[in-house]
Amino acid sequence: MSTTALPNRWVIVSSPENFATTAELGFTLQGIKSRHRKKAEQIRPGDTVIYYITGKQALAAIAQVTSSYFEDQTRVWNCKSNRDTEVYPFRFRLAPDLILPESAYLPAQDLAGQLTYLKKWPAEHWRLGFQGNIHLWPEADYQLAREAMLAQQAKAVVV
Repeated sequence: MSTTALPNRWVIVSSPENFATTAELGFTLQGIKSRHRKKAEQIRPGDTVIYYITGKQALAAIAQVTSSYFEDQTRVWNCKSNRDTEVYPFRFRLAPDLILPESAYLPAQDLAGQLTYLKKWPAEHWRLGFQGNIHLWPEADYQLAREAMLAQQAKAVVV
């Protein structure tokens, strides 16, 4: 009897500029910050990435992980912190799954009260759950976000 591990559900917290770079790459590549090696080591094909865009405070896209992580020091994304030395060296390949147009990004606040992951913080401080570069989410939160994003996508197509 084989035991297949369930996929991990990751949230990538991205600036609008870095999200645009990932979009320009066709959602085929993602890097995470150097301090997240342990999380990078957990990323595997079949996992899912949800993008949260800072400033907009919204969920914008979902992509499927298609490779294990690898290290590359080539600058692709920009980081305004760490004196611009961060190159997001831990990378993995992706395939786009659900990409919302900017006009249909899902405001994270719409889901904040329902997401288990955000219950670690007082309700009025839900944004603290989106501090940092990458977070592991429970399956139920991923499913809730995906359904809400699909609804946003359907509304965007109708308009």
